[in-house]
Amino acid sequence: MRNGFSLAIDIGGTFTDVILRHQDGALWVEKTLTTPDNLLSGFFNGVSRVLELASISPQSVDDIIVHATTIVTNAIIERKGARTAFVTTKGFKDTLLIRDEWRYDMFDLQLEYPRPVVDPELFFTVDERTFADGTVEKTVDTDEVARLATKLTAAGVEAVAVCLFNSFTNSQNERDIRRVLLEQAPRLFVSLSSEVAPQIREYLRASTTTVNAYVAPVIQPYLNKLSETLSDRGFQHRPLIMLSNGGIAGCGVAGAFPVRMIESGPAAGALAAGYYAERLGLNRLMSFDMGGTTAKACLIDDGKPADSGLFEVDRFYRCKVGSGLPVTVPSIDLIEIGAGGGSIAWVDDLGLLKVGPRSAGAMPGPACYGRGGTAPTVTDANVVLGLLDAKSFLGGDMTLDFSAAHAQLEQLGARLGQSATEAAKGIFEVVSENMTFAARAYCTDKGEDSRGIPLFAFGGAGPVHACRVAELLDSSSILFPPNASVLSAFGTLVTPPRLDLVRSMLGRIDQLDWDMVQRHIHDMVEEATAALLGAGCSKSDIRMSFAADLRYQGQQNELTTELARDPSEARDPEEIRSTFEAIYQTNYGIALPNIAVEVVNWRLTATGLRKDRSALPRMGQRVAMPKGSRRVVLCEETVDVWDRSALPIGQVIKGPAIIQERETTIVILPRWRAEVHSTGTIIATRS
Repeated sequence: MRNGFSLAIDIGGTFTDVILRHQDGALWVEKTLTTPDNLLSGFFNGVSRVLELASISPQSVDDIIVHATTIVTNAIIERKGARTAFVTTKGFKDTLLIRDEWRYDMFDLQLEYPRPVVDPELFFTVDERTFADGTVEKTVDTDEVARLATKLTAAGVEAVAVCLFNSFTNSQNERDIRRVLLEQAPRLFVSLSSEVAPQIREYLRASTTTVNAYVAPVIQPYLNKLSETLSDRGFQHRPLIMLSNGGIAGCGVAGAFPVRMIESGPAAGALAAGYYAERLGLNRLMSFDMGGTTAKACLIDDGKPADSGLFEVDRFYRCKVGSGLPVTVPSIDLIEIGAGGGSIAWVDDLGLLKVGPRSAGAMPGPACYGRGGTAPTVTDANVVLGLLDAKSFLGGDMTLDFSAAHAQLEQLGARLGQSATEAAKGIFEVVSENMTFAARAYCTDKGEDSRGIPLFAFGGAGPVHACRVAELLDSSSILFPPNASVLSAFGTLVTPPRLDLVRSMLGRIDQLDWDMVQRHIHDMVEEATAALLGAGCSKSDIRMSFAADLRYQGQQNELTTELARDPSEARDPEEIRSTFEAIYQTNYGIALPNIAVEVVNWRLTATGLRKDRSALPRMGQRVAMPKGSRRVVLCEETVDVWDRSALPIGQVIKGPAIIQERETTIVILPRWRAEVHSTGTIIATRS
């Protein structure tokens, strides 16, 4: 067992999860506190620990090293990116403030939005113009751009987002601006909308490009240092980075386009849920990932999470579409809210108990961590309620301070006129209601009924709250996978290299310039091939699939339609129309054969081979007995405590019960029955 190892690392807001996998399916797992001031410190703490557990050296890791991280999301939400300027066409200076004029609440006269990542005093314009057909009416004045470079340098700007009007049809002026800026100020990072998001709709393109520019000077040094340190420590391969679309890519692609990494960790969790859905033979389930800082929900259909070409970050209202910063890059379609183990409980001006979205994070963390936390959190409540064992947290490697947790809950209870225990029960219920509301809203937005969908629970805190969330969602079954607490890290191992690209080209499909279509498709194929070769794929293993965003002429919104073959080779408008109308009929129950169909965007997905990196669960060989019992205040009785690794296939446990593993705890509430599946998954059903 000296060779054949792969490594996966997922850095979350509170914990860093590490999985070392051998080619025979054996796993070594470590969960360590994230180190916000130096993320690589926590990264290598966990890596060193799993190598020690397996008794191997870095040279034995000869398979992939995959990394998922929340560093991009955190930089945006906390506004800790680079000092960034926004450069656009004269007359469009306030694009980021005007947005798209869409009101996410028609009846709220005091709507609020997150502020742009670029300060308004750093909005600049250039006197140039490109027409909608790609014709350059006015070229860039290099002297004007040179003067702009002087202003940017004087203002201490580190990054520049260039988003010119209609540049998605012709990028020449944007490229000229970058050339002159870098000649005058070589240390600037310049992000072009024609490379980041070459799509129609100015605000979406501008928002995506500014986010990319804002985080790139933070991400690129991090990825460079990561690659350098791995090499210095003797690892054979450069790391691959998890992207929001559910694929992995090399550091070059991730560093140049860090906006594609925003949903890195959550996407990995959704893919792991899809992996288990296939193994369990389930067509449909909802992944429920609750960690230390956030909770995520995603619908899985036919073993795959849904894709989206648009998502929002830093929403002002957690469940209102349109209240955040839009990012138009391919991603897994999920919802994320500030509800995790570290979410802070507080009392509002009306005397009502609230939980989140602020989190205690890893430093100082919940009060029970004993690291100086002075705010009551969900984890503190779970300790007081007896759901978590203070003495065996992380297998006893991290002892929790029950007294500190109780003291904080006592103070919170005093403000509510309740005892510490009543306050803890309130926190448990409120955070469960918050997550249920978000999941229900997410399903409603997709036109889905959340009732009855099996819940797939993972993350450090997900298995603790899953039964209550399932009850509130009116779901009758829950699946707890093996290694539930570090499942997002495992998800990075079971996904292939992948890159999604898009190009805008507005026009009726029966009047298209097919030579232009071919040029767009060719450019995407070349870019995707280079990216996947950089991720370690061989050219013969790369597969291309095609899609188009189509709509009836006169409509505002389009429908993404998967195409059976390369449209630039087939050049068959009737085939495209019939495929679109079949999907339109399925979605809306009607087709409009007398109205022309137009294309808005061409899409390409490039994937490498998916290798089998399944895991062997640790399971008992004979019927297990409880390893102890403890008082669980939430259940108002003493309940049996079981060791998950000792449970054999087929063993049944009736709730209330506690099933412990090193990295998480499964809480089986009354009226629930749990059984161990052959995959190692514990399936709980409600009577």
